[in-house]
Parts: sequence; structure tokens; C-alpha cells
Amino acid sequence: MRHHSKATLFLIEQLIVIAIFAICAAVCISIFANAYFMARDSRDISNALLAAESVAESFKAVSGDFLSAADISGGWAETVDGADAIIVFFDSNWRVSDESEAQYILRLVRDNPPKHTGLLTSELTVSRTGGGNLVTFPVAVRLQAGN
Repeated sequence: MRHHSKATLFLIEQLIVIAIFAICAAVCISIFANAYFMARDSRDISNALLAAESVAESFKAVSGDFLSAADISGGWAETVDGADAIIVFFDSNWRVSDESEAQYILRLVRDNPPKHTGLLTSELTVSRTGGGNLVTFPVAVRLQAGN
């Protein structure tokens, strides 16, 4: 007759407890990692909306003048694929920065040709420099009689 020592049973029991603990820890780490990424995405989308709203309102305030709106927003006006555009770079803390420190890019690009008579329509997009749009929406400015 074989006798199993109590030490062997205790060791097996401890291994089972450690295995269960390891599985629970892995699940918890996964949950915390997902929560971190969701919080980061939520923060980025909120900041992107604030930046986009600011540039859109500046653009509307100057009646669609790309140069003036770029000056107000801290970006610059340029031509992208034959269309007027405003480009603004933001660093990781959502402060206006230069291209070398940029983590996020805001682009306001005029639609060519205009979709509606009497309206200057543009598309505003905020994205991460590595790719992935955070916010995209149209911006329209009613043109004054002399424009």
C-alpha cells in the first residue's frame, strides 16, 4: 500500500491556488489595459472636438478666409490637392506645436467645387499622426454678397 505524504497534497493544493490566482490576475490586467485605452480614446476625442470647434468657429468668424482663420488658430494655410486648407499640429498635451512634435493633426480642407451656391463648404478632420481619425465633420460658411 502506497502512502501519499501530506506534503505532496499540500503542494498540489498550493499549485492549484497559484494557477487560479494567475488566471484572475491575467483577467484583471486585461480589464485595466482596456480601461486605459478607452480613457485615452475618450480624452483624445474630447480634445479633438474642442480643437475642431475652435478652428471651425474661427473659420466662420472670418467668413471663410483661410489665411485669417489659420492665423487665429495657430496653424497655417496651404493648398492640398488644389484646395485651400488649414493645417494645425498639436502635441501630446493638445497644445499647438510644430510638425516635429505633433501627435495630432487638424485639417480643414475646402470642398472643390463648392457643393452649395452661396456656401463655402469644407471638411474638418482631426487625426492622430500615426493614423486613425478622431473627428470628422463638415463646416459651412455663408458667403457675403461681395465674396
